[in-house]
Amino acid sequence: MASVNKVILIGNLGRDPEIRYTQSGEPIANFSVATNEAWTDKSGQKQERTEWHRVEVFGKAAQVARDYLTKGRSVYLEGSVRYDEWTDKDGNKRNATKIRISGPNSRLVLLGGRSEGGPRGGPAEPSGEGQATETFQPSDDDVPF
Repeated sequence: MASVNKVILIGNLGRDPEIRYTQSGEPIANFSVATNEAWTDKSGQKQERTEWHRVEVFGKAAQVARDYLTKGRSVYLEGSVRYDEWTDKDGNKRNATKIRISGPNSRLVLLGGRSEGGPRGGPAEPSGEGQATETFQPSDDDVPF
């Protein structure tokens, strides 16, 4: 039986990406993305909830994240959920949930206009085969809530 582990997020960066490199030199970008949900409760009061997601991006998409993403930038992400568990130096069990952007079934798409800036405030025109584009325009049909 087949299974699927797929996450789609549209949100805003909570901080600039942090970049590190594997021993083989592959870049890894880490950042957080905020998604918002708004609704009206039974009493007619408007409510809003923000969820924060840890994101880990690998390869060429990590280079795009490094060069073009900044705090507040809107982004579309397709990836998978990863649950990491480890024991810290004090012997306590720790865990973290991350959204992993890696491989052919993952996407990182820059959203918003050129005014949101690229490297050093310049135009956001990333290059690379399907790694990031500015052509995606979300509509109400793309948002599941």
